[in-house]
Amino acid sequence: MNIHEYQGKEILKSFGVAIQEGIVAETPNQAILAAKDLQAQTGTSWWVVKAQIHAGGRGKGGGVKLAKSLDDVQAKSEDILGMNLVTHQTGPQGKLVRKVLIAQDVYYPGETETDEYYMSVLLNRQTGRNIIMYSTEGGMDIEEVADKTPELIFKEEVDPGLGLQPFQARKIAFNLGLSGNAFKEMTRFVSALYKAYVATDSSMFEINPVLKTSDNKILAVDAKVDLDDNALFKHPDYAAMRDIEEEDPSETEAAKSNLNFVKLDGNVGCMVNGAGLAMATMDIIKLSGGEPANFLDVGGGANAETVEAGLKIILNDPNVKAILINIFGGIVRCDRVAQGVVEAYKKIGEINVPIIVRLQGTNAEGGKKIIDDSGLKVFSAITLKEAADLVQEIVK
Repeated sequence: MNIHEYQGKEILKSFGVAIQEGIVAETPNQAILAAKDLQAQTGTSWWVVKAQIHAGGRGKGGGVKLAKSLDDVQAKSEDILGMNLVTHQTGPQGKLVRKVLIAQDVYYPGETETDEYYMSVLLNRQTGRNIIMYSTEGGMDIEEVADKTPELIFKEEVDPGLGLQPFQARKIAFNLGLSGNAFKEMTRFVSALYKAYVATDSSMFEINPVLKTSDNKILAVDAKVDLDDNALFKHPDYAAMRDIEEEDPSETEAAKSNLNFVKLDGNVGCMVNGAGLAMATMDIIKLSGGEPANFLDVGGGANAETVEAGLKIILNDPNVKAILINIFGGIVRCDRVAQGVVEAYKKIGEINVPIIVRLQGTNAEGGKKIIDDSGLKVFSAITLKEAADLVQEIVK
């Protein structure tokens, strides 16, 4: 589950991570009050107005602006609130900005002796260990750094049985070229950040940039936090941070029916039972000349209700020109799935795109007969090649 920058910073601060202070606002008037409160709390005379959406690259898209007066805070807030912010992570459709974070200026007017670093904590799935990835090239797209100057990216793996050791935190500070008080601040920062990552059951913490101020303080200026959905039952306070308006409506609807759904940009919808089969199905669609419109896993208990819910979600996408239902009958019988498809089709009513149903496994022949005898605009297939040929015929 993704959360906003201001929420991520709240979590970090609760674990002792030093942050750039800020107050969230939903209107220009609230932004003015937030700026005044920050001035009283921190003494800042300049402010940063930051759009709050679940996407990176906000600055390049015009969603982060410096305000040098209270009037400027109001004007910049009016510019950003309500804008459709387009970044490299939102896609061309962009995202509507409903909130802004009014943050203190930590670069200090007139000061130039600052440095920006990149730091993230995530799981290395190859080794089963958490890894701290960091670089001196903060403030830039880490993908660009990795492509052009991979030698500037450092990695520190952490033994899950021992946890982050003091020498590892010192090593990170040393590799970033720090000394004196900044060195000590960074070791505390890294230790607190790792503690927060583990305690919150997160999938990823990304801080870009981590700032060394002109007076050698180390602060999190940004915070991208991805919480593990499977652990939210242990953290109801974090679960309450979910912002439904930032999520794709189709994915939200799928979650209500316990469907694993990810929207893509293609023209062929797919519904399968099992993540591995879903990946294979998307490969088939690509090889057949189409583009997958989604990833939809109905799990091992596919029935009329789940099939109906899945079809409705796929059909909400106007780009979908065909639907491929690919089911392996292991736990679930193929004839029951076929009957579920027929019942769902009749219940939904008129469906204007062709549906291909490929059934393999238990009672596959019986399932195919149900589809063929239904009289509906549904095509049946047994093998992957048959399904691929039908997709190709329809797409072309």
